[in-house]
Amino acid sequence: MTTALNSTTAAAMAKAGLAIFVKTPGHSPLKTRLAAGIGREAAETFHRLAVAAVAEVARAAQAWMPGLAVYWAVAEDTALDDALWRGFPTITQGEGDLGARMRTVCARLLAMHGQALLIGADAPQLTAADLHAACDALHTQTCTLGPSADGGFWLLGTRNALPDAAWRDTPWSQPDTAARFLAHAGMPTVAPLRMLRDVDTAEDLPALVEALDALPEPLPAQRRLRAWLVDGAAQGRYAAFD
Repeated sequence: MTTALNSTTAAAMAKAGLAIFVKTPGHSPLKTRLAAGIGREAAETFHRLAVAAVAEVARAAQAWMPGLAVYWAVAEDTALDDALWRGFPTITQGEGDLGARMRTVCARLLAMHGQALLIGADAPQLTAADLHAACDALHTQTCTLGPSADGGFWLLGTRNALPDAAWRDTPWSQPDTAARFLAHAGMPTVAPLRMLRDVDTAEDLPALVEALDALPEPLPAQRRLRAWLVDGAAQGRYAAFD
């Protein structure tokens, strides 16, 4: 059952709200470019494992930062009570394209918490330290961004509402998405986080295994994801890892 937002005093007092953008298996097509390379069933399994890893990282960050409130930002209103989204309160992404949905969630988090952090489940190698760095950056900066290797970003953090043009006019999934977003937001520079490579296609999977191997203390869900990836390569579902 969905956790009530308005009745949670701790959430109302939280210093920052973190929304994890997700789609629900069986309700929406998901990881379609990845599915083209490894098959729909395997892509769905990847999604579930990646979601679990990101959730575990978020819980670790909450243990480190009790003022961090975490939410699932669910793409489908009909799936807000899906069992997959237990553990955190759910909020709707709303209608429209990616920019419109990010704007909706960002505005809600700012209204509730004064600071908003937006991430997806495509970079499950992130760490609690990454989330801490984002929150720390917002103590002194208006905005922070975690750049991804493909030119987009894996995290956006802000403590102010951003211009509509940033959400409306940014071309998504392009090599210059992050740069265009910042330009439309009127922020040529922001507090940077470390660069990560998110997973869009099967070609991104070997790099993810390397990133998970590089973690000094991978969480159990991250270890399970790595084991599944390596096992899949061994069975020939996708390219083997060096």
